[in-house]
Amino acid sequence: MAGLSLRDHALIAVAALVALAVPPWLLREPPHGDATTVAPAALAAPPTPAPLRAAFARTLFAAPATDALPDDAPQLLGVVGRLGRDAVALVRGAEGTRTLSPGDSIDGWQLRSLAIDAAYFTRGGQSARVPMPGGE
Repeated sequence: MAGLSLRDHALIAVAALVALAVPPWLLREPPHGDATTVAPAALAAPPTPAPLRAAFARTLFAAPATDALPDDAPQLLGVVGRLGRDAVALVRGAEGTRTLSPGDSIDGWQLRSLAIDAAYFTRGGQSARVPMPGGE
């Protein structure tokens, strides 16, 4: 501490004393019978939450859609690749088995998107969610 002046040494000493004295002073018990001591107010009970009957009445997992697939919808055999990047679907249709990327078509059905367990096809105004075999 060669570069510190006497004033700097004094300030460091005062700061150290304050740092050592303040925590015990803050943790001390207040004196009993002191007129300035105020009893803590009783805590109020929290408000009753709104009833959750609707949340508890519904099923935890939604049942799969029971929409029947059109008879000529392609059959999904599998999904390969990373969804949203390079995933392709292995699909069987009337023309045989092919791999399709989103936007490709088979038997007039256009592959719109892929999910981990299904493929979504459209044809005209029709749409079909074709599940993975054994998934549902």
